[in-house]
Amino acid sequence: MQGKGLVKFAAIALTLACLYSLSFTWIANKVENDAQKVANGNLTKEKVYLDSVALLPVFSSLSYITYQYAKEREIPLGLDLKGGMNVTMEIALSEMVRNLANKSTDANFNAAIRNAEGAVASGDNDFISAFGREFEKISPNSRLAPLFATKENAGNLKADATNQEVIRFLKKAADGAIDLTFNILRTRIDKFGVTSPNIQKQEGTNRILIELPGVSDQDRVRKLLQGSAKLEFWETYDNIEIFALLQNVNSILASTSKAADTTANTTAAQDTSKSKLASLGKKDTTGKVDSTAALNQIQAEQAKQNPLFSILNPATFQGENGQNSLRPGPVVGYAALKDTAKVNAYLSSPQVKSVIPTNIKLYWGVKPISPDSKVFELYALKTSNLAGGPALEGDVISEARSDYDQRGSAEVVMIMNTEGARAWRTLTAAASADPNNKKSVAIVLDNLVYSAPTVQGEIPNGISSISGNFKIEDTQDLANVLKAGRLPARARIVSEYVVGPSLGAESISAGLISTIAGVIVILLFMAMYYSTAGIVANIALLINLFFLMGVLASLGAVLTLPGIAGIVLSLGMSVDANVLIYERIREELAEGKSIRLAIAEGFKKAMPSILDSNITTFLTGVILYIFGQGPIVGFATTLMIGIATSLFAAIFISRLVFEWMLERKQNIKFSIPATQNLFKDSKFDFITGRKKFYILSSAIILAGIISAFTQGFSLGVDFSGGRSYFVAFDKPVDVEDARATLINTFGTPVEVKTFGSSNQVKITTAYLINDNTLAADDKVNVKLVEGLKKINPVYEIKDSQKVGPTMADDIKTSAIYAVGFAILVIFLYIIIRFKRMAFGFAAILALVHDVLVLLAIFTIFNGWLPFSLDIDQAFVAAILTVMGYSINDTVVVFDRVREYIGQHHSKDENLPTVINNALNSTLSRTVITGICTMAVLLIIFIFGGEILRGFSFAMLIGVIFGTYSSLFVATPFVVEFIKEKGDEVRKA
Repeated sequence: MQGKGLVKFAAIALTLACLYSLSFTWIANKVENDAQKVANGNLTKEKVYLDSVALLPVFSSLSYITYQYAKEREIPLGLDLKGGMNVTMEIALSEMVRNLANKSTDANFNAAIRNAEGAVASGDNDFISAFGREFEKISPNSRLAPLFATKENAGNLKADATNQEVIRFLKKAADGAIDLTFNILRTRIDKFGVTSPNIQKQEGTNRILIELPGVSDQDRVRKLLQGSAKLEFWETYDNIEIFALLQNVNSILASTSKAADTTANTTAAQDTSKSKLASLGKKDTTGKVDSTAALNQIQAEQAKQNPLFSILNPATFQGENGQNSLRPGPVVGYAALKDTAKVNAYLSSPQVKSVIPTNIKLYWGVKPISPDSKVFELYALKTSNLAGGPALEGDVISEARSDYDQRGSAEVVMIMNTEGARAWRTLTAAASADPNNKKSVAIVLDNLVYSAPTVQGEIPNGISSISGNFKIEDTQDLANVLKAGRLPARARIVSEYVVGPSLGAESISAGLISTIAGVIVILLFMAMYYSTAGIVANIALLINLFFLMGVLASLGAVLTLPGIAGIVLSLGMSVDANVLIYERIREELAEGKSIRLAIAEGFKKAMPSILDSNITTFLTGVILYIFGQGPIVGFATTLMIGIATSLFAAIFISRLVFEWMLERKQNIKFSIPATQNLFKDSKFDFITGRKKFYILSSAIILAGIISAFTQGFSLGVDFSGGRSYFVAFDKPVDVEDARATLINTFGTPVEVKTFGSSNQVKITTAYLINDNTLAADDKVNVKLVEGLKKINPVYEIKDSQKVGPTMADDIKTSAIYAVGFAILVIFLYIIIRFKRMAFGFAAILALVHDVLVLLAIFTIFNGWLPFSLDIDQAFVAAILTVMGYSINDTVVVFDRVREYIGQHHSKDENLPTVINNALNSTLSRTVITGICTMAVLLIIFIFGGEILRGFSFAMLIGVIFGTYSSLFVATPFVVEFIKEKGDEVRKA
């Protein structure tokens, strides 16, 4: 073996590097286990313990290794293993374009924006180019420059700029907006306190992908990410100044209500009211007092007489004399959360708006008045300029931080720039001028009052604080948003995926079980089939697993459930390299060569097939990595790393072990008696009866086409758009009853499917999917909870997913590109490697065959099998991986066919005979690799959990038909193409 010293050095260096990288995961787990013992189930106590030891050395001899240091370097777990939230943010470039044009009212300009938004919804990712095209279509002789050559843009755009120059300016501005938004979101997330967050721009789009493992408060995340940081400082009115106005509003609403009542005149209505009041509290015929009805009637009468004050309580307090008085300050009323929308509707009605002066703004407080309360304060704000705006805006803040005041209450300290400090000094001086009637200044973020402190005196230096009814988390979030600044364009969540912690724990368990079981099956099979050589392969396999985990840790790659599947699959496929080598060695031994020479020749002759097969599979992993998202990227990462480490282990580590055994003259066996002559001298005729297999494949594909047109496919949410929820109940659920209940609750179509067991369901709906506001998400959640409680009040939402229609279209488009690009890359590789078009076309036909068969099975059996057969991103990953496996198998066969054509073809031996012999010579390798891979996938299918069931089923079916197509489709088609083209068979 040449370069043995270099291989040993590389193996030792890689081992040490992997031990170092994996040690941090062990250290972090050790500290966390200690914390669990100390806390004894108390999560708060556990967190306090971890915080207290975060910066302390774990080992006295290595002072730099702290828990925090180790935690940052451990193998990070993905959402599906740890729970958490995955969101895709989309920057509203249409809003940015409008802002750059100072919200122009030009009809052609606004029509072009609307059309460009439609183009983006149809799959065009370049909004700016689409806008330029649409504007020129609508107004071919008009120029864009007059719209955008504003005072603010003067430094970057000339007034006489061409349309092309304006589009370049807008593209540069869009890139800047995306970069700035990315940095702002990254700043907010970094300060949020999430362990191992992942944020990345999706190149070529205006989207940003964010993964937050371990997050449990989704509402807090949504507000943090989508907040525009529109900070304002407003002067305020005193409650005494506004109460008369509210009384007038109440009277207007009452008179409007009476005027609308045309069933009786005013006198009759009063008499009816008296009659009703006189009957309240009377006993019914059973002698019981109907107190509920009485209360309802009283409330109804009060609501008619005082529409506003029946839901908005004036801000009053009881004085020393026992009399109610108006409470001083800017708060003018209190309303329950459920009534705030109705108050808003009252205040925005035309008849009320006409009596409210334009210099008065009524804003709600951001939080309820107490943690246990759902009552919110209504503030009265005073405009400070003719435009009806605030006294000061938040762009004057240069720094903000979360802190504690002298009483130990959480607050945000703000530091303003020079300009802001001057304006703040004037504002606070005016507010505190009257010592007997000091005013408040309201601090408003995104039209919600965070605090309205009374100004005690002039603040000359621009340093002040926001205080109020805050928790430390609230002040941290507010400080983060203020420091990050205002987003250049609105960023909205177009896709999100939430995994509950219980599902994450189940996934870890399922992943570990499937991994351990898969490894054990492979180890047992290899030891039984190849005897001593099988044990060497097992050593290489375990070292491969160690290297794979070490490389993942060193790269900081996130470990996901599909990633675990990729690890297990790569272990199954890594056996292929050993099988190729061992089968070659057995052939050499059968020719009477010595064990040392047979091993050397076996490694040498197997190398081309090993490299070709693994390169093609690696290429599919690269394509998956480029086109995939979220967990699919994790799968692709582990698959690619697994291929690289398995090649190193199978080729070099196993060779080192064999060299070591040869030096010690140990007996090396490559079979046991039962497997010694298995597949030897097999004479299966794969070519003569090939048309029977063509008919079989055609029948399956035709049945799939018919089923696709009649029954269709079950598209996952990431392909169809919508919201889906995985819900577990404590009792079995009738799917039809659940569907009817949810349809009645949502008022729109809802799909309900059993998910694994009879007490678990998957719910899918498109309700409000086009509305990306936080209010829409809240409304959907309210409806969902309402419906689930009707089905069974005891339930758990284990995961949820939301994908907007535009996002779904993009995912489908990228999936089609991924499959198409994979086929093209593999085709080109085969052509270059084998130098025959016949091989390339046959390989592509086999791949198309495998994809169509898999699609056919998913549509034919959809609804018949007790698990999900959704077509989604995971399914596309399965297709691409199956293509990689199939081409792996096909390349090995083609390699032997090429060898046999070159060595054995003669005038008295036709092409079908040569190819049959080649197929039979590789049959043992095909069967053994297929059995190992299928066994591993079967284990994932059984033990991998519900989330992976459809994915592993697609992989299992794909590997079965991938093996089938290598033998009965790809290679027979080589014969067909060569015959059809009249290509003379010659030495390759």
